[in-house]
Amino acid sequence: MEVKQKESFQSEEWNEQQGNGKRHSSRSYFWFIVPSLLGVLLFLFPIPYGGKITIGVGIMAESVQANLEPILPSLMTGILVVSAILPVVAKTVKPKFIIDQPFIKQLFDVNTFWMVTRIIGAVFALMTLFAVGPKFIISDVTGGTMLYSLVPVLAAWFLFAGILMPLLMEFGLMDFIGTMLRKVMRPVFKLPGRSSIDALASWMGAGTVGVLITTKQYEEGYYTKREAATIATNFSINSIAFSLVVISFIGLEEFFVPFYLTVVIAGLVAAFICPRIPPLSRKADTYYEGTGMRISEDTPEGMSNFQWGLNKALSKASEVKGVKHVARQGVQTVLDIYFALIPLVMALGTIALIIAEFTPFFNYLSLPIVPVLQWMQIPEAAQAAPAMLVGFADMFLPAVIGSGIESELTRFVIAAISLTQLIYMSEIGILLVKSKIPISVGELAVIFLQRTVITLPIIVIIAHFIF
Repeated sequence: MEVKQKESFQSEEWNEQQGNGKRHSSRSYFWFIVPSLLGVLLFLFPIPYGGKITIGVGIMAESVQANLEPILPSLMTGILVVSAILPVVAKTVKPKFIIDQPFIKQLFDVNTFWMVTRIIGAVFALMTLFAVGPKFIISDVTGGTMLYSLVPVLAAWFLFAGILMPLLMEFGLMDFIGTMLRKVMRPVFKLPGRSSIDALASWMGAGTVGVLITTKQYEEGYYTKREAATIATNFSINSIAFSLVVISFIGLEEFFVPFYLTVVIAGLVAAFICPRIPPLSRKADTYYEGTGMRISEDTPEGMSNFQWGLNKALSKASEVKGVKHVARQGVQTVLDIYFALIPLVMALGTIALIIAEFTPFFNYLSLPIVPVLQWMQIPEAAQAAPAMLVGFADMFLPAVIGSGIESELTRFVIAAISLTQLIYMSEIGILLVKSKIPISVGELAVIFLQRTVITLPIIVIIAHFIF
């Protein structure tokens, strides 16, 4: 009884210290429980829909995408054109509506490299939309894939993910989960407990959503450079829904359960090893400019993890400035994605697909892998080798290559490796390059190869047991 009274007293004392000298009010409990519960339901709760498992945000995104399917490519092309024109206007005319507005200025007053990249993205989109120009740009497997397949998906997903993401981040849920899972995430993956939210959002929704959450957390000072780079490259996992699409496309949907378990096992091993080796291990444990450690997940002596997690969550919820402020943050996130990120995805993603589809680059690059696959007793090794590397350009390309291979074992390995590599320049890679997380294209390529080397043997061993 004395112990419980002591813990209760310390909990009240910490509430007073962390709650600006007073106990947490019922308003703090409301702002923590209601928005956080809604965020869990929308982002982390699996829902059967349309014959697959998705999340609430996914249902919203797919509904918008289906209803606007005929006009989305044209609409996004218009946005890409605006995103290319306004930076030129900002550099030359310097109008007040851009220069005098901090957020608008940040959005359109960009350096020459990003301005040129946006122009390229807009030109690619216009050429593809109107079917004018070289085939290698406007082909269904290059510009067509980007404009008609990937860009509409990103536009729909990020519309809702950007607006609703504050439900996960601003009302205390990250603080609560972070404290509860610290004892697992820190020793195993060398990461804060709150990073588990990033992984869950990816797993149930999309890898891009996980990267978006990680980027925002880094910019707000919750992750160090090393932590942000590690989370984004190891925990932005493909969703269950996309995994089902890949295994179905490659013709092995009856093996989905062992397939996804294989991906999970290999992915966890890679997430354990990669943070402990360069380049991730050499990233500085310092915070983004102008920010610092805003939350400690360490539990004070005499308090349980639950008590301290709840306390931190309520403290965070008490800082909420109001619905209008949170909504403004969400809208700004969406605008930043539409006018700054998607143009880069269109430009660099199309270039990556051109290299993969219209040059022998990946065929030559994969030649040393053939004897390795033969040693691992992988049938049709020469045909499978390019699939081991082409995923760096786009996540769906390995499945495209693998679908024409006769061996079920080989197709299983290709499908699984494509999901464990994680670094796809047409999507995840561009998000990271555009973000403020300090990681270069060269480092992304190294991490891609590391994940391939780590996960391939695990996948092959399991595949030999299955087939």
